[in-house]
Amino acid sequence: MDEKNIVKENDPNKWKYRKFFWRSWSIQASWNYERQMNMGFLYGIAPILDEIYKDPKDAELKKQAYERHMAFYNCTPQTSAFALGLSAAMEEQYYADRENFNPESINAMKTSLMGPLSGVGDSFFQGTVRILAFGLGINLAQQGSIFGPILAMLISFIPSFIVTYFGGKIGYLMGSKYLTKLYKEGLMEKVMYICSVVGLMVIGSMMASMIGITTPIAFNETFVLQNVLDGIAPQIIPLGVTFFMYGLLRKKVSTGWMLTICILGGIIFSLLGIFA
Repeated sequence: MDEKNIVKENDPNKWKYRKFFWRSWSIQASWNYERQMNMGFLYGIAPILDEIYKDPKDAELKKQAYERHMAFYNCTPQTSAFALGLSAAMEEQYYADRENFNPESINAMKTSLMGPLSGVGDSFFQGTVRILAFGLGINLAQQGSIFGPILAMLISFIPSFIVTYFGGKIGYLMGSKYLTKLYKEGLMEKVMYICSVVGLMVIGSMMASMIGITTPIAFNETFVLQNVLDGIAPQIIPLGVTFFMYGLLRKKVSTGWMLTICILGGIIFSLLGIFA
């Protein structure tokens, strides 16, 4: 009997927690500019999808699930295990009740979690644990101690281990426990609405913070176009560029062409003094 079956006899879900744990460590291995960590997320949840849709007659549903988890995703790797666990529980709920469960809620939930999980995860792991670990490690290393790098790695690894493993477990168990309750009480539509609102807020904040385009056009000191645009709607130029790119996506323009348009357009508009 293989290890997977042994684990299943002791705890039917333990093998899933292990998949969330180990595979979330490599979630950035296939990072890309178009959808960032989407391929890593699919890699993390693929074994559970294979288990859910193992019947050959469910091949089309399995294909749809794979496509569903190729959507944009970006989050702290350590906290991504929670999103993996919750998404796996939602996929199981969808398979069990396809007539009433809206599969779009799965990606909506992922999108709504990206911001909060990244905010907490990056602040804790990148802004606190890493600085503390390597600060102590460097001090010992400067004194000639071999324990400097060892201590730095241990302090970095232990919190990551705990959060990653139990994050995946809690996400899965919480999803399995509460999703059925939400549907029975008729609250899932409200949850979907909240997730959609939060997801739009996350995407909006990403546009405002990640797309830095302004215009230097001004006439003397009396008319500054950027100030006028900010008075109408702050970050209106990044918003317009985002909608333009979204329109290209809707028309199935390839990523290569979109990158080319961005690069050449940025150079041309900059030389013309339109964008800065």
